[in-house]
Amino acid sequence: MTSSRKALTLGLVATLSVGALAACSSDADEPSAAGSSSSTTATKPITLTVAIDTGLSDDAKAAFQDRADQFHTANPNVTVKPEEYTWDATTFTVNLAGGTLPDVFTVPFTDGRGLIEAGQLADITKEVAALPYANKFNPRVAVAGQAADGGMWAVPIAAYSQGLHYNRTLFTKAGLDPDKPPTTWQEIREDAKQIADKTGQAGYATMTKSNTGGWILTTLDYAMGGRVEEGSGDATQATIDTPAMRQAIKTMQDMRWTDDSMGGQFLYDWGSINQAFASGKLGMYVSGGGNYGNLFTQNAMKPADYGLTVLPLEGSDAGVLGGGTLAAVKAGVDDPTKDAAVKWIDFYYMQKLFDEDQAKLDAKTTAAQGQPVGAPQLPLFDQETYDEQQSWIADYVNLPLDQMKGYTDHVFDQQLLPEPGRKTQELYAALDPVMQSILTKKDADVDKLLSDAQSKVQGILDSK
Repeated sequence: MTSSRKALTLGLVATLSVGALAACSSDADEPSAAGSSSSTTATKPITLTVAIDTGLSDDAKAAFQDRADQFHTANPNVTVKPEEYTWDATTFTVNLAGGTLPDVFTVPFTDGRGLIEAGQLADITKEVAALPYANKFNPRVAVAGQAADGGMWAVPIAAYSQGLHYNRTLFTKAGLDPDKPPTTWQEIREDAKQIADKTGQAGYATMTKSNTGGWILTTLDYAMGGRVEEGSGDATQATIDTPAMRQAIKTMQDMRWTDDSMGGQFLYDWGSINQAFASGKLGMYVSGGGNYGNLFTQNAMKPADYGLTVLPLEGSDAGVLGGGTLAAVKAGVDDPTKDAAVKWIDFYYMQKLFDEDQAKLDAKTTAAQGQPVGAPQLPLFDQETYDEQQSWIADYVNLPLDQMKGYTDHVFDQQLLPEPGRKTQELYAALDPVMQSILTKKDADVDKLLSDAQSKVQGILDSK
């Protein structure tokens, strides 16, 4: 799933909170808000529709509009019009086919190649090649937005690795030390039971639908040393029914049926589990490590409640699933609109990552709107560039970073694994029923579930 740190990575979901940007400073000595590549020579008036996350707070929407106004000041012929949009596997294809997507929208790394091959994105290779950092992306990141010939049709704007999010307040109420989050799956199990027993809330919960169940089950499989695919291209083989996958399933079953620590809701997707977590209704769950911005801007997460640590890795060759988000342009737009779209992507998502003046301006104006600055992300270029950018914005970071040290201190030491390379979303969809069944049926036939999933996924991989 949107979505890599160390050398970086891939995936979805996930999700960069577009509401985290803010108003322009009125200081006369501030650098230009649009940066070095923002002015446009086109004179045709353009209304550019761009994606913003669904359900943002009023402050976050106002912050976005301020940022759009900055862009318009530097590009007077372009008016940015926000449209609410959140990628969802069950609705994206319909919206794409119906032409209802905004001109600029985001997709997980996993969707990039398929959309490019199907001609469902605009070819922005020429426009991206003109950007000063076009050749500086980590190759493992850039490939998510590249066509087979190397042309870049979509721009990587965020990367992540999965983390364990936990509610510090529930930990305290349960008699647990929130500064000592679990480091093994056995400890996760024990802490989840203690939270459930002491507070009456779910100690642990997981996503199960809209492809997110398969995403998380794949994550757990990786964490136990497994893989769900082997090989590449037409030779790719499904590897669903493995000891690692069975261990992942047993862990979930034990927490659900033996410990009764997972509450009574078993049909979460990404949005609904974020809401439940931010509302204090569950103690722990797995999602992308950079998810704080969404929890804060969309779900009113209380900073004091939030904790983040790395996912425990157990078993030979265990690793953490990583992913990311691409910014893309709708197929069929005219050249002036395509040019404006790439300038917006550059301005809104990218300049703050490599230009000190823009990084500081973005952080300063974002913080002034009370929006989060400094959520952990995996570097899109290299760790040195990432560390330098973090040093530029240090004075404006307003997140409880001390409560995320379990993640930030250790994530670069973990083996980072890409999401399945072929038919990713279809594979995740095939695994959703497995996750749902083991949590809703005490006598679920795991042998049959895995045998059926193995056959179904192999059929998906074999299809053209």
